[in-house]
Amino acid sequence: MAKRFHIKDEIRILGIDDSALISDTVTIVGAFFRGGLWLDGVLRSEITRDGLDATDRIIKMICQSKHFPQIRAIMLDGITYGGFNPVDIVCLNKETNIPVIVLMRSLPNLEAMESALSFLPDKEKRLEIIKKAGTISKVITKDESNPVFIQCCGIKPEFATRIVQISSTRSNIPEPLRVAHLIATGIILGESRGKA
Repeated sequence: MAKRFHIKDEIRILGIDDSALISDTVTIVGAFFRGGLWLDGVLRSEITRDGLDATDRIIKMICQSKHFPQIRAIMLDGITYGGFNPVDIVCLNKETNIPVIVLMRSLPNLEAMESALSFLPDKEKRLEIIKKAGTISKVITKDESNPVFIQCCGIKPEFATRIVQISSTRSNIPEPLRVAHLIATGIILGESRGKA
């Protein structure tokens, strides 16, 4: 059931991204924002590269945070972290009772994903988690010629679109995700690099 709520400009959003894949343990970082303007906190955890623990680790990171009661939306940079460690957004929404928005720069190529997953154990389980994320919607943020794409759970697509637009203050990518990416890559590589 989608949560109904009033979306304020300073809605509390937790954006989560992963670091560079340089070992079997991958750092994930959560940037806790008020809208797209103020960073109020940073969370950190670790997942297994190409594992199946991303969902559980993210749930634990969120539920143990002092920010947990204030988070109104969780934003993920794609559906997989640490290579092909998929996040079950239905489970994440159910366990936290917080709406989940998955953001992508481009439409995913499911055929290419299936091909890549054939080299990993539990291919069917991974595919099931990825497909569970549901319908993909196009969202225009800062640049009409460069849309982003979202999937969501626990929130109607029109509300998720509004949250993405409110928090995309400096680029097409919402600030919670952009900053989570900068922090995650900076911690592991010594300097931020790549696109969120």
